[in-house]
Amino acid sequence: MKAAEIRSKTVDQLNDDLASLKKEQFNLRFQKATGQLEKTARVKQVRKDIARIKTIAAEKSAGKKA
Repeated sequence: MKAAEIRSKTVDQLNDDLASLKKEQFNLRFQKATGQLEKTARVKQVRKDIARIKTIAAEKSAGKKA
């Protein structure tokens, strides 16, 4: 997910995306523990997407307060 895509979304959409990514992250960790993980690079990609969403959500909420 690119930062431009994330910035175009509302805070509610970001929260929904964050929840789905956290679920995916949990499932990937579970697959890794059981030895069923095929796309190992997806773990890193999901982690970075979560960080991007959190960063942009914080910027948006700080922008509203200021």
